[in-house]
Amino acid sequence: MAPVELLIGSRWQAAKGDGQTREVTSPFDGSAVGTVALAGTDDVEAALAAAERGAAVWRRTPAHERMRILLRAAELADERASKIAQTISAESGKTITEATGEASRSGDLIRLAAFEGTQLYGDTLPLDANRGTGQDKIGFTLRQPCGIVVAITPFNYPALLVLHKLAPALAAGNAVILKPATSTPLTALELAECFVDAGLPEGVLSVLVGSGSVLGDALVTDSRVRKISFTGSTATGEHISRVAGVKKLSLELGASCPVVVLPDADIEAAASAVAAGGYVNAGQVCISVQRVITHPAVTGDFLDALVPKVRAIRTGDPSSPDTMMGALITAKEAERVERAIAQAGADGARVLTGGERDGAVVQPAVVADVDPQSAFSQQELFGPAVAVSSAADWESAIAQANGTAYGLGAGIFTSDVAGAVRAIREIDAGSVHINWTPLWRADLMPYGGLKGSGYGKEGPRAAVSEMTEVKTIVLHGRPW
Repeated sequence: MAPVELLIGSRWQAAKGDGQTREVTSPFDGSAVGTVALAGTDDVEAALAAAERGAAVWRRTPAHERMRILLRAAELADERASKIAQTISAESGKTITEATGEASRSGDLIRLAAFEGTQLYGDTLPLDANRGTGQDKIGFTLRQPCGIVVAITPFNYPALLVLHKLAPALAAGNAVILKPATSTPLTALELAECFVDAGLPEGVLSVLVGSGSVLGDALVTDSRVRKISFTGSTATGEHISRVAGVKKLSLELGASCPVVVLPDADIEAAASAVAAGGYVNAGQVCISVQRVITHPAVTGDFLDALVPKVRAIRTGDPSSPDTMMGALITAKEAERVERAIAQAGADGARVLTGGERDGAVVQPAVVADVDPQSAFSQQELFGPAVAVSSAADWESAIAQANGTAYGLGAGIFTSDVAGAVRAIREIDAGSVHINWTPLWRADLMPYGGLKGSGYGKEGPRAAVSEMTEVKTIVLHGRPW
């Protein structure tokens, strides 16, 4: 891979436009990380044409052969994990410790997808139950690839969120056009190189780096694309829904994830979990804790336990192993988060710690007495701050937990099994965690939101299902 080439149809080549490039820089100190070629509309057409050819070949490739190639890609991802981690940290601003953890999951995620791509089971159909006409017929269903999948990924997990789309799509027999975030494209290119080096056939994979306004609509509106998998903002997801046409969609959108702390909870355990779950990756995680809803009887004890833990989070140079929280993705984003915290204080909340900004680093904040209807609770923050509100009883706590447009993840801390069961049934979120925060994910589990947080599921088994289609087969015999 040359540093300023695009991957089009599993082959590295120069962009077809005017040769524009983009320098990728560190959010922490602005230093150069690398240079990428920017794709244009001619490159979109080249990728789509290549994907048509590649999909025709890849869908006819036996599942065991697809699995062999993906398993080799997983080996390469493992071998290159240290380099990938350095790239993740440098271009995203997350700590090297977090980046190493992300990179180390890449190989296993590809392996999970490779296996699920060999498990495309169908169902037999009891056609003899159809009165008078089904006795001489056999019916079953057959899964097949969608064809061309467009995958659009954000900056915050530039390895895992790429692989949660790319690996299942390829395992199921689809051709893929990946558009990674323009701020973190280098990780995506390094992962794509693992698949190409593993022997992926020509035409099957393209990676187009560039502006969403240039590439986005050209990709998602094209009739040759059968499936779109998007992770990003609710506004962009809604736009894709309006313009995509007749296609399968998976949309993982915004969130404002709640944690409920009941009076019978282990307060120390809850505070420790929130001190982690609200500040990993500087809060730039869709399932990060944004809201904590406490019973008034334990609010003071919870804050007394939480605030010192948050003050102990060391910020600074992401490349240092001693740094516990790195930078936000841009100084502009850091300024937005700083303003939101300050506005919450101006609106009557108490900023107990944090909120100060230095460049793209915002000190982790705890904000108490937050109005549940305020923008600080209702809108996705995507930054290192937790809003703490109170609820006097169970009904009002669940109403607060469900009281935003979102429904991605939630947590509840309680020692009461009956209360846990009730929370499982009544909280409207795609994942509900008992005695932990929503910031926990096993790569094999189904993952996706309810309400305004989107629809469709990721996780290799769920994603393979989303990226295949079912046809019904009927064998007609002679009448008996």
